[in-house]
Amino acid sequence: MTWRTQSCVPRSHSCERSCRDLTSLLVLIAPLLFSSACAVGPNYKRPAAIVAPAYKEPPPEAFKEAQAAGLQPANPSDAFQKGKWWEIYNDPALNALEEQVNISNQNVLGAEANYREAKALVRASRAGLFPTLTAGPSIAKDHTVSTQGSSSTYSLYNLPLDVSWEPDLWGNIRRGVTAAAANAQASFAALENARLLYQSELASDYFLLHGTDGDIDLLTHTASSYEEYLTLTQHRFAGGVASDLDVAQAESQLYATQSQLIDLGVSRAQLEHAIAILAGKTPVEVAIPPQVLTTPPPAVPIGLPSQLLERRPDIASSERLVHAANEQIGIAMAAFYPTLTLSASAGFESTGFAKWFGLPSRVWSVGPALAETLFEGGKRKAVVAEEQAAYDSTVATYRQTVLTAFQQVEDQLAALRILETEASKVEETVKAADRALVVSRAQYIAGTVNYLTVITAQATLLNAQLTAIELLTRRLTASVSLVQALGGGWNASQMPSQEDVKKGN
Repeated sequence: MTWRTQSCVPRSHSCERSCRDLTSLLVLIAPLLFSSACAVGPNYKRPAAIVAPAYKEPPPEAFKEAQAAGLQPANPSDAFQKGKWWEIYNDPALNALEEQVNISNQNVLGAEANYREAKALVRASRAGLFPTLTAGPSIAKDHTVSTQGSSSTYSLYNLPLDVSWEPDLWGNIRRGVTAAAANAQASFAALENARLLYQSELASDYFLLHGTDGDIDLLTHTASSYEEYLTLTQHRFAGGVASDLDVAQAESQLYATQSQLIDLGVSRAQLEHAIAILAGKTPVEVAIPPQVLTTPPPAVPIGLPSQLLERRPDIASSERLVHAANEQIGIAMAAFYPTLTLSASAGFESTGFAKWFGLPSRVWSVGPALAETLFEGGKRKAVVAEEQAAYDSTVATYRQTVLTAFQQVEDQLAALRILETEASKVEETVKAADRALVVSRAQYIAGTVNYLTVITAQATLLNAQLTAIELLTRRLTASVSLVQALGGGWNASQMPSQEDVKKGN
């Protein structure tokens, strides 16, 4: 139903009739407009996830001791609360590198841009709640020829203003806004997860690099010691006490160790380059001085299993995607209901520019359009079933994310416990191997054993010392992985609310 008039002059019968028709129209559609609070489809409820009552692995002994001593200002939980979990390692060089991840890491910056894009999509979705106003001024030449053969040419000046609005009767637009906001929240959590991922990767590479420094330092001292043994065998050979075989074995032992030492330069260089890229720098800009690892990993605040759901940004992101999928079901169900479009146009139309704004040149029209799909071969039912299946898939993904999080925490707790026990046993091995080397060297000088016994003792000691360095490195990287598995001190309270996202905050 559409009304149109060329002019609307007070007390004009045509204008009064049009106004009465418009009033009747508003009375008819008012109930539909006021029913816009209705939203078809399921209301969102956070799906239940499987949460263990307690961790299977007990907390590390260091954490138990920290708990027994009470919370101190330097307790690791302080660093977690500040969001700078890497400070628990008390390494200024590591702290400086970690600060660069937020500033210069290109993957983090890309995730931040994705979040801004998602917020812009929320504002674009909200625009559907408001009317659309368009204007299209035009000037056209019109030439007419009458039946008598006369002709005339005139200009037609148009200034139309069109307004259209689709009331959100069934909540599909509002659900679209909510879904976009949930996606934006998921994007924010993905950004936080990216930060945690690259910060953790940098810390792991940092400890691996210094673990390599430990290997280099050990092999440097070992090569120096082997040079002394080579000198010893050469002197004994010159004195006729030892054979050339002893000299050859000592040389082989020394050269193999030196080759191993040289090869470690490749690993160290690659780790330093990787750290530079994670910090958003070129390799030439980053030079990390050698440093030998000596301190075992610090205590990490474990918390309760139920807190893990609020501490992991990937879990929060997955849950927000479930919310968005739920809204898509409502949007699909709204397609079963009719749509109402209100449109109106007004403006000026005249053959002379001077008469453009005159009262007789005014034109306007207003009218609603109600549309309903009567038959489409079951397409709408199929779309609803599709969205329901997509929702079920996101719920399964969310629950799997939670289970994986618990697995990762348990894995690293087990690793820390087992590696700590192994480290103490390897320490005893190193002491025993060192004593065996001292004894075998004395026996070789006394001539009671051959040089092969010394070489065997040397190899045993070196392998035990390398294992000790490797275990300390693994314990530190396992503690970083545990921090990552626990969310790095992040909390769901840091996520912007739906209202904040909708406002663009």
